[in-house]
Formats: sequence, C-alpha cells, structure tokens
Amino acid sequence: MPRAAVLSILSFALFGSTVLLESGTALADEGYRVQVTVTNVTRGQIISPVVVASHRARFEPLFQLGAPASAELAAVAEDAILDPLISSLSNDPDVLDIQTLFGAAGPIMPGESASVIVDIMGRYRHLSMAGMLVTTNDAFFAVRGARAPAHGTRTYRSPAYDAGSEANTENCSDIPGPPCGNAEVRVTQGAEGYVHIHAGIHGTGDLVPSMHDWRNPVAEIKVTRLSAE
Repeated sequence: MPRAAVLSILSFALFGSTVLLESGTALADEGYRVQVTVTNVTRGQIISPVVVASHRARFEPLFQLGAPASAELAAVAEDAILDPLISSLSNDPDVLDIQTLFGAAGPIMPGESASVIVDIMGRYRHLSMAGMLVTTNDAFFAVRGARAPAHGTRTYRSPAYDAGSEANTENCSDIPGPPCGNAEVRVTQGAEGYVHIHAGIHGTGDLVPSMHDWRNPVAEIKVTRLSAE
C-alpha cells in the first residue's frame, strides 16, 4: 500500500486576529488545532493510512449512501491508494487542511490507536476522513462532515462501508491486504454499483470469517481541541 506524504495546504491571510469571510464580514478567530485519533476496534482487519481533511460545512460529502462511489474514494476502498483523493481535496476551495494519519508501521493494526494534528479556522470547522479495511475487496470506514469541537473532545464511531465498486469475491487473488497481497486487481462484474453498509466476510472465498469478519463499528474516532501553545 502506498504511503501518501502528509500534506498541509491552503495558507490563509490573517489580518490582525480576523479572517475575512466571503460575506464581507469578519470573524475574530485565529484558528486552532485538533488532534484526530483513530482506533481500530476490529479483531482481524487492518485499516490503511487514513486521509483526514478539515473543511467548510458546504463541502461536498465524500460519498452518499445509495449513490456510486467517486473514482477517488473507490481507489481508497479497493487498494488504499490515497493520492487521487488527496489531489482532489487539495484542489477544493472548501478544504483547509489535509493530513494523512499513519499507524506505527503505516497501517493501523487491530487494537491500535493513531493520531494526527489538523488545522481548524474560521468556517473550516468540519472534518471528513476515509481509510480502507485492507483484507476486503472494497470496504472502508469514513467520517463525513463531523463538527470539530470548540473545546474538549468529541467521539465518533464508524461502521464499515462498501464502496460498491468491486464484487465481494473474498478471493485472495483480488485482495491487497494480509494474508493475500494482491493489489490493484479489480473484479467489477457483480459489483453493487453504490455505497452501502458492508455485509461483512462470509467465507465464500479464501477469507476466514472467524479471522476477518467484524461487527460494527470498526473504528472509533476521537477529536480533541488542543490548547494554544
């Protein structure tokens, strides 16, 4: 799985302690930072490095349930390829900061927690993120437009979603993560064609449900406002 470089984009001009808004009014806000911590709460699924972005409320969601996944999201869900999503976010004026969250060895292992610091400023007070469950065809966890806390910590939990862009063959020949290791192999015949809650691992192929299945949620996400230094 490729490790996308940690990116931080779009610096904003500060006038004293104000940020100019498009309405022409000013908001007294010097911005702040939050720590985003993702815990893998599955027993046998590894979560890929995670793309995390702060953005405005009007930012187009990463996906809609019941609608086809974007090519950028499908790349994450199928093969943990993060670069297309990062590139798309970096060109979106409604996005402030983009970071890639890594576990100690890159991916986030079962039971592991991993953190990253994300900038919040003005109306850019929402967070979205996505990462793959790597021993699947196209499963991922995600947060869409969660409000960053003004103080303290907020906790979110994510189920496993199915991108619907690949068939759930459960065959090692089609799966990038351990114990398989076959990246960028797509089986689109039989794919559902829309994002939905993932039905889990059923043992119809090479994967063993007792090892790789899960019960939702699959990830716990804590967002904590950091004190100014």
